[in-house]
Order: sequence, then C-alpha cells, then structure tokens
Amino acid sequence: MRRFENRSALITAAGSGLGRAMAFRLAQEGAVVTIWDRDADALAEAEQEARDAGLDVTGMALDMTDAAAIDAAVARMLDASGQIDILVNNIGGSLHTPFRFLEQSEEDWDRVMSVNVTACVRTTRAVLPHMVAAGYGRVINMGSKAGRFGSLFAGANYAASKGAMQAFTLQIAQEFGPAGITCNTLCPGAILTPRVERLLSERQSEEERAKVLQSIPVRRHGTVEDIAAAVAYLASEEAGFVNGASLDINGGQAMVI
Repeated sequence: MRRFENRSALITAAGSGLGRAMAFRLAQEGAVVTIWDRDADALAEAEQEARDAGLDVTGMALDMTDAAAIDAAVARMLDASGQIDILVNNIGGSLHTPFRFLEQSEEDWDRVMSVNVTACVRTTRAVLPHMVAAGYGRVINMGSKAGRFGSLFAGANYAASKGAMQAFTLQIAQEFGPAGITCNTLCPGAILTPRVERLLSERQSEEERAKVLQSIPVRRHGTVEDIAAAVAYLASEEAGFVNGASLDINGGQAMVI
C-alpha cells in the first residue's frame, strides 16, 4: 500500500521505540518522514536503518522544551518539503522518581508537564497554520491508558499529563475540523519497548508481571508495530471521519480495571 504518497509527516521523539516504528511504517507506505529526537546518535542509527531499507526518513536533533528550536525545525522542514500533512506528537515520558503523588516534587510535576504537554502544544501550534493553508492535516497525540484510568505504576504527573493531551485533542478537533484537519488520541497500554521492559524488570517481580499479563484479555503485551499500525490508520485519508477520538490499544485491559 502507498497511502501516503506525496505526504509529508513529522514524528517527534522518534529516534527509537514507538516513534521509530511509526516513522518506518509511514515511510513504507510512501510518506516523506522527518523525525525529531534529542538523541543525535539514535537519530543517526534510525536514518541509516531507513536508508538500508530504501525509506525516506530524515532526522533532526533538537531539545523540544525549547520553543525557538521547535519553530526553527518546522521552518527547516517546510523549506525542504514545502508541506507538513501529518503530525504525530509522540514525545513524552515519566521520571525515575517515586510515583506516589505526595512523594513527587513540584519540579517533577513541572518537568513531566513540560515534556508531555507543553512541547506537544508548541509543536502543534507551529504546524497547524500550514495545515490550515493546505486545507488538510492529520494530528495524532499520544495519550495513555494512564490518562484515562490513572496509574499506580506511572504516577500522578504522568497520568495528569496524558489526560491533558486528551482534552487538548478534543479542542483541536473541534476548532480545526472545519479546516480539513482531524485530531485524535492514541491511548496505549503496556507496550514492550526496550525502555518499558527495563522499567518493568526494575519495578516488578516475575509474579507481579505474570499477574499483569493475566489482566490483559489477549494475554500478551503490545508491540511497537501495534501502535504503528494504529498511527497509519489515523494518519490516512480513510480516517477522515474520525475526529476527536481516543483509541484504546491495550488488548482489552481497560475493560477489567
């Protein structure tokens, strides 16, 4: 399938993990993809892997907590391709701090909000005028099961930030739907990226991990390919009537919470 022929996509925090899988999936279907990450080495590795596979993926290293850096990177992308049709706000994460609310500092809270919310808002603000001018756009925000149901594992700051992204999605969907732009949220459950695998091994015993697996009706953790497939759908023209939605990708785990 070449659903994204003549489409240009921007995916943030895509040097590895979920973002890289999304980038490769869109590029495999014809998109010209730009990936952002603060890790220049990861970007170089992703670019080389893409070249080896014959995919059009270009990396830009930047600190997404810097508003000026975001604006400059968007300008560079537009100079190179002349358009941004798809934006995936993939940047986000939690801290290696105690996850109980009263044990988290204000600095912990501010840092997670800065990365998980503010960086996404700034990027969306920089990209939307160009989508409006083109009369077309797909914005996909990364939420989480934690943003819908809370999480004793991820913590209050992470859950609140992902809930904020769902509310932001609804606002963008309403304001910019008439301009031909859709905005939706992906809400993954336990996706076994290398980082998540490491965190699980640090925080959970084998017995606890087995119990979590039993709570997932499909009896497996998610993969980066599961998320990439959902991104490809929401980024496509086939999803033109899907707007303001939150798509749960958790193997049915949300049903048994």
